[in-house]
Amino acid sequence: MDALLWMFLPLFVAAGSALLAFYIMQARMEVAVAKEREALAEAKAVISTHGQIVEQKIRAAEESTRLQALNDFLADFRVEERHYLRESKSLFMNRKSMILQERLYFRNIPLCNWVEHEMPVEEGGDIQQLAKACSIFATRALAAGGATSEARLLR
Repeated sequence: MDALLWMFLPLFVAAGSALLAFYIMQARMEVAVAKEREALAEAKAVISTHGQIVEQKIRAAEESTRLQALNDFLADFRVEERHYLRESKSLFMNRKSMILQERLYFRNIPLCNWVEHEMPVEEGGDIQQLAKACSIFATRALAAGGATSEARLLR
């Protein structure tokens, strides 16, 4: 019996050592997998954050490009204006009036015919101020009409 015990004792010790080594390696493997999963979760979080940042930058770039295109488009509009004085002489009256003509252009293409306004001029009146006050294409005239957002765009 002693001989049998001495023969199987190393076998039991080897099996126990193998089983102990297996459980230790299994625990180390689980720790390594947990660390890898943590690193993978951090990498996914960083990638999603960078993705959101890139989307925001793209959205901001598109918005600024759209705004720049609108500003370039609106910069192509211009108003051509001319005015002159007309004197009407009748038997008892001598009446002065200023004729203001305006036309809206897109680049070099006229968008409308001449719009003409006739305003009586008082003696000593400022003709330039009168012309600005009567202009229908001026931004102040648009703002006074209630179209404030469009007036801001035209400025």
